[in-house]
Amino acid sequence: MDSHTEIILAEYDQQLSLFRRLERIVQITLQDLLDNNRLMVTAVSTRIKARESLSNKLELKGDKYRSIWDVTDILGARIITLYTDDVDRIAAMAEQLFDIDWENSVDKRRLHNADSFGYNSLHYVCRLPKTLVNEPEWPQLNEVRFELQLRTTLQHAWASINHDIGYKTGVEIPHIYIRQINRMAGLLEMADDEFSRIRTEINNYRRRVQMLVQNGELDDVQLDGDTFRSYLEAQPFGMLNHRIAAINQAEIQEVPLTGYLRVFVALGCKTLGDVDRMRAQYTEHAYTLARHQLGNTDLDILSSSVGIQNICIVCILANGGGKIGLTRLFNALNGENPQNELLADMTYNQAMNLPFMQNK
Repeated sequence: MDSHTEIILAEYDQQLSLFRRLERIVQITLQDLLDNNRLMVTAVSTRIKARESLSNKLELKGDKYRSIWDVTDILGARIITLYTDDVDRIAAMAEQLFDIDWENSVDKRRLHNADSFGYNSLHYVCRLPKTLVNEPEWPQLNEVRFELQLRTTLQHAWASINHDIGYKTGVEIPHIYIRQINRMAGLLEMADDEFSRIRTEINNYRRRVQMLVQNGELDDVQLDGDTFRSYLEAQPFGMLNHRIAAINQAEIQEVPLTGYLRVFVALGCKTLGDVDRMRAQYTEHAYTLARHQLGNTDLDILSSSVGIQNICIVCILANGGGKIGLTRLFNALNGENPQNELLADMTYNQAMNLPFMQNK
């Protein structure tokens, strides 16, 4: 080890507490950035370069650095995203958050030729601006540079695999294997682009669905998990729930209603228009059934599923489904259980003298 390397390593030892303070601030800042913008990522990590690793680096490139402050990756931070679009989005936020050393930053995604593939990652060399952090007891916090890497999960997997295969043994790899590795890199790059494209198309589809729901064009909306959730956001069963709750001046306790999707599908609904027509057709009968169910009770807390469940009950009974149909309904909602047959029998008896049951 030469004297120059020893001097820089001594500076590293002296400034380690500063780098640890910087690491803590960067870690909190990045996590807050993601949380405040509701960005889902695979991982957020920081690390301080180990002394041995720094020593190895200085042995290879020691003449490049005059002091510890010229080594820009003593502190490294990494964000691994799910989608390529999110890399660019977070990069834009980082540019506003930190002072970027553009001369030493590099976007390795842009370095490939049209016919080449390989390591993809965005590397920023950053400083903390005083507008973000200003701690008089740590005056050098705003001068120390650190590295921020942004890459996707697939890019990270490629980098890890390529490092393991390409550098682990130190043996030069034959051209045939390099070509195979590059082919795989191309497939991962294509997969990254496809995942981003599919996400964009799904989001556009959801926006179209929400617009159709808002405009009442329900016959044009196929019934599925996403569209049913959009329909429920409009609280189509809310008025019926409040009417039923008023019977006993009861409180309504909100519960998820998405489990009723399978019930509507089983009842033959193919669009949100089918669901909404069923709601309109059987609402009054559902309220009448509720009066018979609650009239002689003192229940003062009701589930928000009371309206939608009674609509399904009335639809089944009005169309001749009988006790068997009710048992299937309760099995679908509660899981198969012998108690569901007893519940179906009780519900059938409550409804048997109501108008919609005539001639059934």
